[in-house]
Amino acid sequence: MFASTSVRAASRSSPSAIKRGSFVWFSCLAQNVFNLSLPTITRFRQSLSCNMCMQRQRYSVLTSFLEVPCVSSSFDSSLVRRSNILECQSVLRNCLPARCMSSTSIELKTNNDVVRFSFGKPLDKTGSSTKGKKMAKRAEVSKKAKLNELRFYRLKAKKKMNSPNPEVRIRYKLEKAKRKEAWLIEKLMKFEVAKAPADIHDPEILTEEEKHYLKRTGEKKKNYVPVGRRGVFGGVVLNMHLHWKKHETVKVICKPCKPGQVQEYAQELARLSKGIVIDIKCNNTVIFYRGKNYVQPKVMSPTDTLSKNKALEKYKYEQSLEHTSQFIEKLGKELEEYHKHLARFKKVNENATQDSLINT
Repeated sequence: MFASTSVRAASRSSPSAIKRGSFVWFSCLAQNVFNLSLPTITRFRQSLSCNMCMQRQRYSVLTSFLEVPCVSSSFDSSLVRRSNILECQSVLRNCLPARCMSSTSIELKTNNDVVRFSFGKPLDKTGSSTKGKKMAKRAEVSKKAKLNELRFYRLKAKKKMNSPNPEVRIRYKLEKAKRKEAWLIEKLMKFEVAKAPADIHDPEILTEEEKHYLKRTGEKKKNYVPVGRRGVFGGVVLNMHLHWKKHETVKVICKPCKPGQVQEYAQELARLSKGIVIDIKCNNTVIFYRGKNYVQPKVMSPTDTLSKNKALEKYKYEQSLEHTSQFIEKLGKELEEYHKHLARFKKVNENATQDSLINT
């Protein structure tokens, strides 16, 4: 057989040059070729030994061996099929190291009794060749171009700010403030927490005497819970339950507090803590009673409340939104006054022109 005679001859001629990879590759490619003539065998043997002597220490012997001149033979082409190529590839994967393998597609063509090996482009992840496909390149913007674009916008804004026309300056500030207001509203929407379904709670009915007694008791005691700029969050309700562990009443001091905001805090804390509002003082102080049948809950901080850090972040956005809204109102008034001034000045000019025409 051609495979055995040629491989043995090549190994005898250059035993130090031939390696396991080239031996397996040669045997896999030649196992389907039969009935070759002696000159053909000699030609394969000479090319193989020459290539292996030139590249002794490299696995590129495989590539150089595949670039052998075309060999014509009279053998049955039905023996050469795609399954043989797949068998060769599986043998090579098992025998050769991973660093010597590639994803290049190899095809065996037999046209007019001529054996040709064609090498295609590497295969992609799906197994199809990337030949003929044009990869869309992203248009990368250089750093200099980005800086130039930012400089352009800064100069444009500076030009509007330093414009001699007051209306241009006011309108630029108004547009910028409205953009900021929309951004702040979008940020505040992220802090909205869905309210948990209300549990079945039987409110206790207190008499006037009991309310008066609890009110005097709450005023005398010194235990209190502060509600600061963060407003009502989980920590406030947790502190109320901790005070109710040893005391019947607890004072909630709201500072700073806007007019009418104390009632909102009282309703929200009564809903979250299931306590009873006894009295609301003029100094923004609310007295809460825990109830006669009070049982400390397992989870003292409700899940439908914000954490301490998020409550502070929400407060900052609310303050910024409030100031931005006030600034927008101020700019709107300035724009109205400017339009009134223009109308008044235009009317004065018209009257002056009419008087000059009458006098003439």
